[in-house]
Amino acid sequence: MCGRYALFRWSPAFAALAGFPPDQRPAWNIAPGAQVLLLRRLDGELRLDRARWGLTPAWLSDLSKTPAQARAETLAEQPMFREAFRLRRGLLPANGFYEWRGAARKRPYWMTAEDPLPCFAALWEAYPVGERCYLSVAVVTRAAASQRRPLILDCAAQEAWLAADTPLAELQALLDRPQPPLRERALATLINDPRLDAPECLTPA
Repeated sequence: MCGRYALFRWSPAFAALAGFPPDQRPAWNIAPGAQVLLLRRLDGELRLDRARWGLTPAWLSDLSKTPAQARAETLAEQPMFREAFRLRRGLLPANGFYEWRGAARKRPYWMTAEDPLPCFAALWEAYPVGERCYLSVAVVTRAAASQRRPLILDCAAQEAWLAADTPLAELQALLDRPQPPLRERALATLINDPRLDAPECLTPA
């Protein structure tokens, strides 16, 4: 399950996007419930906004049930996700993500793509509180052996995912597209501490 990722390095062009927070700091241990950077296309312009990782539709009454992931194979039908899939798609920029493998004692691994700043497919919602609207997001995941990994989109797929007029059939095809090869590195168990948010998270095993 994609439960942690990191965003600690970005280009000047990324930092120049509309909405990039001037106080944005590197993060090595992003977990559900955290504030994350959401990339969207609004009125024809790419922009970044902060959003809570945990999808919160306006109709949701139980705020303890805000999913951090949306399964690619069912999101088009599930009430929690289907409208956002049609109308509110975004991307989560990341340098990589973590996954844990093993039986008795799980080993953490750092997973990266060739692109230094890959983007995960995501869905977003706005949750009104008084006169303010707060953004929330879920990452789209795909099955990968015994794991669920984030759906990584290349530049062409990102454009189609963000475009408001992309047909549903084409969006569905994006959910099934081959994923880029990933590099992996076994890590020490420092990343297991959710309170640690520092370069030490990537300490090799």
